[in-house]
Amino acid sequence: MATYIARRLLQMIPILLIVSILAFLFVHLTPGDPIRIMYGVEIDQDTYQQLREREGFNDPLPVQYARYMGNVLRGDFGVSYRTRANVSQEIGRRFINTFVLASVSMIWATLAGLVVGIISAVKRNSLLDRVVMTLSVASISIPSFWLGLLLMQVLAVRLGWLPTSGIGGIRHLIMPAFVLGATVAAIVARFTRSSLLETLGEDYIRTARAKGQIRRNVIFKHALRNALIPVVTMTGLQFGFLIGGAIAIETVFSWPGLGSYLIDGIINRDYPVVQALIMLFSLQFLGVNLLVDLTYAYLNPQIRYS
Repeated sequence: MATYIARRLLQMIPILLIVSILAFLFVHLTPGDPIRIMYGVEIDQDTYQQLREREGFNDPLPVQYARYMGNVLRGDFGVSYRTRANVSQEIGRRFINTFVLASVSMIWATLAGLVVGIISAVKRNSLLDRVVMTLSVASISIPSFWLGLLLMQVLAVRLGWLPTSGIGGIRHLIMPAFVLGATVAAIVARFTRSSLLETLGEDYIRTARAKGQIRRNVIFKHALRNALIPVVTMTGLQFGFLIGGAIAIETVFSWPGLGSYLIDGIINRDYPVVQALIMLFSLQFLGVNLLVDLTYAYLNPQIRYS
């Protein structure tokens, strides 16, 4: 297992290198002048050229990339062009906010999706099953930002039960966490139902039933564990999406996380911010995929990595 983990970690290095090159080219080919962003459009031409030389923007792109990667390897992602704040420190502060939002969303969505999926599989083709699956399709189809605006209008503006936006106590977390996890809950429910129904049709399940085991033991001790393997794959990927893809929800609810930070960086042509977040999101997906693979071995002892 240790050898497998080490090999996977080594495989991440070329992937991250390719991502860093693409991110660097993406931001430098995007229209916009970082000198004008940092020092204003009113500076004269001589000062403008001096600043470009001082900041290193007159160097060839390979030289700029090598200098940037040298700083990244030391944990320095540079400073924001717009605010002049240290990007690494700002990401560290905002990452906590995004991680809390994504974690709470993932916890309730996974638990709700598993419960609903199991009930739907056990009561296949019943009225409850049809209603739950219809609601799941609706939840997947509704845009998250629209659901967020709808809940904000009803629960915050009209009823005054919850704050409209910002970060604070648990009350500030309820709406964005619910909206962010709604689609995940529906996906988990559908995957759980499909996987459990397929597992319940296996020969070893029929054997367990023939031996006289009660239905609850057949479902939870024999079928569910194997049925969870594809669900774990999907859930792990969804968690990666939640951390890196909460852009719309953080923007709607003014949640100071990585998603809103990325939007600000793109709008203001803030190259260091955009490059750092692209690399961070890529690293998160790679890490989540590794954790998912390791979870397989726990759920199914026959799976071993060497």
